[in-house]
Amino acid sequence: MYNILLTDDEKIVIDSLTFILNKNFQDEIQIFSALSGPEALEITETKKIDIVFMDIHMPGMNGLETIKLMKQLNPNLIIIILSAYDQFQYAQEAINLGAYKYLTKPVNRNLILQTVKDSFGLVDRQRGKLSQSIEMHKKLNIVSSMVESDFIYSCIFNSSKNVDFSTYLKYFEIENTTWFMCCIEVFQIDQDNKYNVYMKIRDILTSKARCIIGSFMANRIGVFVPFKTDEKNSYESVKSLMNTIFTLLSTNIRYGIKIGVSKIESDINKTFSAYNDAISALNTISQSRGISFYSEIETRPATHEEIKECSKKLLNRIRLGDAGSVRQLVSRYCTTLFEFYQNNLDKIKNAIFEFIVNLRNAILEMDNNYKDSTFEQAFTTLSKTDTTYELEQFVLKSCMECVTLASSLSKNNQNPIISQACEYLENHISEEITLESAASQLNVSSFYLSKLFKKEKGENFISYLTDLRLKKAKNLLQDKSLIIKEITAAVGYNDQNYFSKLFKNKFGITPTEYRNSLPIGD
Repeated sequence: MYNILLTDDEKIVIDSLTFILNKNFQDEIQIFSALSGPEALEITETKKIDIVFMDIHMPGMNGLETIKLMKQLNPNLIIIILSAYDQFQYAQEAINLGAYKYLTKPVNRNLILQTVKDSFGLVDRQRGKLSQSIEMHKKLNIVSSMVESDFIYSCIFNSSKNVDFSTYLKYFEIENTTWFMCCIEVFQIDQDNKYNVYMKIRDILTSKARCIIGSFMANRIGVFVPFKTDEKNSYESVKSLMNTIFTLLSTNIRYGIKIGVSKIESDINKTFSAYNDAISALNTISQSRGISFYSEIETRPATHEEIKECSKKLLNRIRLGDAGSVRQLVSRYCTTLFEFYQNNLDKIKNAIFEFIVNLRNAILEMDNNYKDSTFEQAFTTLSKTDTTYELEQFVLKSCMECVTLASSLSKNNQNPIISQACEYLENHISEEITLESAASQLNVSSFYLSKLFKKEKGENFISYLTDLRLKKAKNLLQDKSLIIKEITAAVGYNDQNYFSKLFKNKFGITPTEYRNSLPIGD
């Protein structure tokens, strides 16, 4: 039995947590509650509390002051902070005082449940019941993130096989094992939320696997996962593990999540190629969510025609100002390039320089007064670049600068008929809309409207309307007073099953799964 104390000056928060915890750990826990710091201290003195949920900002004695006094009463208390404030100084002070986790409101119920389960393990250890395997898991959880990031960086950039991994392996107590690498990409992540998202990813990964996790590089995280060689059905075990992790990440993180997984390897000097395999798998995912395994994708060599096709698509999306697609296409273009030239940097640089020249010409067609130092210094920059990662970042930076310009020019030059069409679709989204009915409203032919949509938006009329409806549905799902059937009708669909299928194709999860993934309070 575990004794849990819930401390918050808002009773609705205590009631919500009580409901969630009792529903999932009914026979394992006893819950106490307090609406203030002094009340929480009194309960801690009189009851044998194991785990405390604590709000930071409360009237009178705040959460940080209460934690400090609680730790004096019982140094072994597991403190979990629940706060509406995500400022770094609060988190740092809480951790310095001995808090175990710092979670910001509103908090996803799955993250709460996982945190409580992890806390049970810590309590068990204090009670002398922690097994040797959990002890190892704990050690890897608290290992210096700097060493982990350095290890992953060495794995990714070890193209010349001149890195001695023995010191790292000894530090992590990894020996006689097989392993694989994966790359996690967070789609369109906000810079302000990057730290919190990274910590959630760490928590989920370490709760399911013994692994070494790198830091964010752009919007990607490299992960090294070792496992025992005597494990039966190794590939199926890896696939099951990563599918579980993908599900947890998708339901706990509101950004798009994509994962590419390499083959299983045993030679530690193959980390560079393994990571590239993970990237190749990642780039086969066309939607904003998904998981792909390198062992299951077609492994034929890239061709020069594929490079030209990727380059052509990339330039087209830049002209249209489509930033979301450009990020994905840059990754696909660079991966194809690296595979075709087998990571020969000189040949890759020549190809990229040719692409940059074409990019510059495309932008000059839109704005002949455009000047930018990126183009002027491209050759110098490329000559000083030594890794495929840096080359990809250079291409991405160049493309994103150009797509921003193209987007602003496109808005200024947008055909008024398309502007009217988009406004009409927004205002009548719940109605049955066809290309013909929209064209009739605008007094143009359906053929002309279809051609205009393809030219101005880079996609056909139906695709644009479908995306508009699904984005609207995603927003409506945050209002939990609406049932799925009502939302289906509100965005213009009569068949709920068809709507759910479209939603899953677009976002990787069903409408119900998306709603269940929303944090408490949404």
